[in-house]
Amino acid sequence: MLNQRLLRNLDFVLIGVTLLIVAVSLIIIGSATHVNNPSEDRYWYVERQGVFAVANIIIVFFMLNFDYRSLEKVAGLLYIINLGMLLAVMFVGQSALGAQRWIQIGPINLQPSEFSKLIMIISLAQILDKRSGRLNSFKEIIPIFIYVSIPFVLVLKQPDLGTSLVFLSILFGMIFVAGISTRYLMTIFGAGAAVMPIFWHFLKDYQKTRLTVFLDPNVDPLGSGYHIIQSKIAIGSGMLFGKGLFNGTQSQLNFLPENHTDFIFAVIGEELGFVGATLILLLYFILLYRCIKIAGAARDNFGTLLGTGITSMLAFHVLINVGMTAGIMPVTGIPLPLMSYGVSSLTTNMIGIGILLNIYMRRQKILF
Repeated sequence: MLNQRLLRNLDFVLIGVTLLIVAVSLIIIGSATHVNNPSEDRYWYVERQGVFAVANIIIVFFMLNFDYRSLEKVAGLLYIINLGMLLAVMFVGQSALGAQRWIQIGPINLQPSEFSKLIMIISLAQILDKRSGRLNSFKEIIPIFIYVSIPFVLVLKQPDLGTSLVFLSILFGMIFVAGISTRYLMTIFGAGAAVMPIFWHFLKDYQKTRLTVFLDPNVDPLGSGYHIIQSKIAIGSGMLFGKGLFNGTQSQLNFLPENHTDFIFAVIGEELGFVGATLILLLYFILLYRCIKIAGAARDNFGTLLGTGITSMLAFHVLINVGMTAGIMPVTGIPLPLMSYGVSSLTTNMIGIGILLNIYMRRQKILF
């Protein structure tokens, strides 16, 4: 059992806001999906998500018994396991919606690319911990980019452009905190912009369409632009106070695709209105603020890097998902953390929160 002094060091604000977001998620998922199932299975998605939410809370509590610094010792092994999982998807993965991203384990479809993000944070933190303050030459920087590029390419081939972009947000967030020279960082951004035309030719046709149709969804209103158009209609029709839970028309009448996963924020906008959507964004602001504080309060560099990676991941997800549903970002299939339906996504985010809690509760030396 945990020492009482450690328990008193827990970040109860982070715990509270996380549980509140998950609770709201179950309500919104129920509202978005209950009309699509027979009466006896009306709340199947809610029950399934709720079961895994409870299971993840137990996992997080179990994690708190172990010092987060033990992750540094197994980072290399986790990296190898990560590559193994991503390779397994290529050969035995299940396909859906034009992508091969899932592995079937009994009744559960797991998405290894979701767990890959967290493993990348841990393994990259271990690598950067040894190089912090020395990222002032390409000799030090290039091996790090190669290290990240291997899982990046494997995920991109699934294809999963959204998760690949999350890898980049994690990488740049962590190398910035690790002390990379601003001159080299600007050089990398410049080089990245220069190779974008080449990168464009490697994208699938539907990925190219997603990245361009958001500029004018009406170019293909019944095809690639349909998601964005319906999402904007849903959010706009919610006006100030929304239509009320279980009373949305776009979501309840199946005009809004993926309303319980990628476009769940559109359901919030329609049923809870501007006020409700703003309150949800406020919860995420508090969540990310606490994440930043924890990363800064870590007792060692490894903890700071871990916290930075998890914060970068969560912040990027919120930014892209909300922007996507509002029509100001391309549709990339990135879920809203702790809110969108999905076992793999929920588990990844909850474990990330568990690591942050672990870092914070051990931010000081505990005398026994």
